[in-house]
Amino acid sequence: MEKIELDDFYNAGFGWICKHCEREIKKEDRDATPKHSRLMSEGEAESKQPKLSNAALARWVDKAQRTLMCPRCGITELADKS
Repeated sequence: MEKIELDDFYNAGFGWICKHCEREIKKEDRDATPKHSRLMSEGEAESKQPKLSNAALARWVDKAQRTLMCPRCGITELADKS
């Protein structure tokens, strides 16, 4: 299978991740002090609005799955480079 190289997204094997937002999130995580361990915030969510462990996980914009969009920053990129 051919690996697709994109400018704004990369695939870590479980989905496309926005490079820009991931850098920002990592910086925010370094600057913030954790209130609870990840064990308390992930898994079966007890909240009606669970927080994903990666907010930079992109979504497909179209049914043909050619264009990716980051739900956090809204950046889009054509993933089908053919």
